[in-house]
Amino acid sequence: MNTTSYIPENTGQEKATFDVPTPLRSQANPLEKAEGVYVTLHGHFYQPPRENPYLGTIERQSSAAPFHDWNERIYHECYRPNAFARIFNDQGEVVNIVNNFEYLSFNIGPTLMSWLETYDTEVYQRIIEADRKSCERLQGHGNGIAQVYNHIIMPLANHQDKVTQVRWGKADFQARFGRDPEGMWLAEAAVDQATIEVLIEEGIRFIILAPSQAQRCRAIPGIASDTNDTPDWEEVGGGQIDPTRPYRCYLPGDRDRYIDIFFYDGPISRDIGFNAVLSSSQNLANRLGQAVRSDRKPSQLISIATDGETFGHHKRDTEKAIAYAFHDTFPQLGWTVTNYAHYLSLHPPTWEVQLKPVTAWSCGHGVDRWQDDCGCGGEGSLWHQKWRRPLRDALDWLRDQLSDIYQELGTLLFEDPWETRNRYIEIMGQFPQQAQLDPSSGTDPLQAFLNTHQNHELSLEERVDALRLLEMQRHSLLMYTSCGWFFAELSRPEGVQILRYAARAVDLAADVAGISLEPEFIKRLALAPSNVDLFETGAGVYQQLVIPSQIDVQAVAAHYAITSLFNPYPPQHPYFSYQAEQVDYQIQRLGSLSLAIGQLQLTSNVTSESEHLVFCVLHLGGWDFHCGVQLFSGRKHYGEMKAKLFNTLQQASATNIVLAISDTFGHQHYGLHDLLPEERHRIISLLSQETLSRLNQLYTQVYRDNYGVLMAFQYDDLEVPPELLTAAQVALNHRALNTLKGLEKEMSDPELETSQVGASYLAELAAIATEAEQAGCRLKLDAVYPLLEDLILRLLWQLFHHVEVDLSPHRIQRLQTLLNLVHQLQLDIHLDRAQELYLRCLQEQMTLLNHSQAITQAQLLAQNNDSRSGQDLSQDDPLSMDQMRQLLQLGRKLAIDVQPWLDSYQ
Repeated sequence: MNTTSYIPENTGQEKATFDVPTPLRSQANPLEKAEGVYVTLHGHFYQPPRENPYLGTIERQSSAAPFHDWNERIYHECYRPNAFARIFNDQGEVVNIVNNFEYLSFNIGPTLMSWLETYDTEVYQRIIEADRKSCERLQGHGNGIAQVYNHIIMPLANHQDKVTQVRWGKADFQARFGRDPEGMWLAEAAVDQATIEVLIEEGIRFIILAPSQAQRCRAIPGIASDTNDTPDWEEVGGGQIDPTRPYRCYLPGDRDRYIDIFFYDGPISRDIGFNAVLSSSQNLANRLGQAVRSDRKPSQLISIATDGETFGHHKRDTEKAIAYAFHDTFPQLGWTVTNYAHYLSLHPPTWEVQLKPVTAWSCGHGVDRWQDDCGCGGEGSLWHQKWRRPLRDALDWLRDQLSDIYQELGTLLFEDPWETRNRYIEIMGQFPQQAQLDPSSGTDPLQAFLNTHQNHELSLEERVDALRLLEMQRHSLLMYTSCGWFFAELSRPEGVQILRYAARAVDLAADVAGISLEPEFIKRLALAPSNVDLFETGAGVYQQLVIPSQIDVQAVAAHYAITSLFNPYPPQHPYFSYQAEQVDYQIQRLGSLSLAIGQLQLTSNVTSESEHLVFCVLHLGGWDFHCGVQLFSGRKHYGEMKAKLFNTLQQASATNIVLAISDTFGHQHYGLHDLLPEERHRIISLLSQETLSRLNQLYTQVYRDNYGVLMAFQYDDLEVPPELLTAAQVALNHRALNTLKGLEKEMSDPELETSQVGASYLAELAAIATEAEQAGCRLKLDAVYPLLEDLILRLLWQLFHHVEVDLSPHRIQRLQTLLNLVHQLQLDIHLDRAQELYLRCLQEQMTLLNHSQAITQAQLLAQNNDSRSGQDLSQDDPLSMDQMRQLLQLGRKLAIDVQPWLDSYQ
């Protein structure tokens, strides 16, 4: 079981020894007065948008295997582990589970937060809750800060895009965290004077930059204790700025307008990202301790900033090191864990700073990494980045064309087109078909938004055009996501993705304005040379990787038609980014032929546009599909077409029915190869089931017929023929899988409440394990790991939430037997969620027990005082001592350190 990946050097049994200076401190509360050493560890958590722009879903990414996509992979390696970070003892048992987001300063990109909200609400809520708890701990200043919306390089954006990025980032933060952001993370920490002005105008109080971005600094005249009224500027352009204090950055010629800036400690942040600093909490503390200055008064800040994905993804299991540091190591040293906003409230800047003109934290050439062949991102390869400038120029041209269209047509629909765009964030993702009605207005949020911004009552067609225009602008911003330029080649997934956003914006412009921008855009992309001979230029990348991925509404209907043969759909349901209404559907089968004909109404969740379509799909068996789609042209035509095709099917001639479909729908047709890879793989898997079932039966028969021969080879210590060994492995693995599925079904039945539930299956599994060992083959049960993990979690949930906590013997025994089996078979399943549930419920029971004891004492005191003796103060009864011991023994099976509690119940 995956439970012992990190054991801190100091387990908390005794104080660790650190080579760290500790400044003298008074008795003042460091949360209320700036005194002592403060630590801020900031994580920039971000994933670029990865969804198909036409469907709103992320497609499978094979490079992220075994996970579906990179969001999912990094979630399992970083986001969830940090929300539930483990602290272990020396035996690898869980001592505590910490929410690192309660102590990390963090920003989480809006595109990532949107994905987390959908993928795992529990982790999403843990992050929101962490910010709330940090507000409570740090005088109302939360750990979370906002981020410019979709990670564009702000110095390279025009003014309007700068404003929209900041406003969208603020609005997204406000909607999620329920408060205004005090700080904002700039993509790649890229900044210039124009960006600073927008941030100040939009009420952002502080930002975080690299020390190399500062040019000069000085004590603020009239504030610092320096006797010189006009202190001299100190040149710090080589990264020498002191990062232990905040700085104020004034607008030139206007001392009333400013933003505060924190510079992270460059060497330490770099070591955290690229060296072994996070191998243990003690190493982390020792490295941070090198920045502590014992003579600094009254306080200093150790400011660290790095990619949040460092904690668990780039450096596996390091979320455990920082959890232990937050929970134990830093408090031992007397350090206060804080965030930038809180420290700023205690220690306003006494120094000011002037920045270099245009800079970023990951490029030594200003922001050339996102516009020129500067060498950054090449990682020492032979590939050039000469494509960067032409790509930037092509997108800038497209942006300006789209802006002109938006300004011209938006003026006909909106009171203020650009203010409408800035406010569009308020309804992103709130689709007409899914929106909850506002009781006060009786309208959905989207309609209320349009009512606010329209310059006249919009017709249905104008409403669609309004949403097309806004979506066109959203995609024009998404096409500037910085990742597209970050690496050495345009044809990487990041570059292809921003071109897909550009293609979607071009399509929307054509829909709303009847203007085709694609030919000129491709011509400009042809000036961007690719390092890959197959593509030659950006035009080749666009034509070979972007255009084939475009999916129009007819292709969506073809997906629906083909998959409907294997997955019957309800009359109405969401389908990708559409609402699908099945107006009519009929299927007939004749031998190996299956023919389905239907009417489908597809309505876009994004623009509200709707299409009424007719489809016909023929499955000729195996991988052979023939599907046609066309617009609905009336009931009479549809009825005649359906009758004709079904009559042709009765001839049992594949050739005739294919010709009839082509005659009706035209020669353009869709097959299995036209489906998205994920849908195609799912159908291939379904089509393979019958063949695999026959193979399992065949291998099982071979194994049974030759069992004695196989054992003879084993007895004489001879090499078993690989054919026999393969037959044994397939047969035993198939038998084990079926047994585990039967076990899951029986043990999940709430009506079976005896200790014998699952006993026969468990005995069979033990016998299979013995037989596999004798045959010399290893069972491969990875496919059922999720099933076992869910079963353990379900049984544990039933234990704690069966009306009330129910520790009846058969429930305990059932769960213990299953856990014993996991250990016996040495199955490497994950017990993370079971551990989290167990610890949460155990803490609830301990709280209940303490509360009960307190009530008992209060009742005794009241009786002694002859006061309120008749009042019933009791609450829910806690578990008995025997039940608590049973519960704690179960914790041991889950690799949780329960010894301290067990000792208290002896």
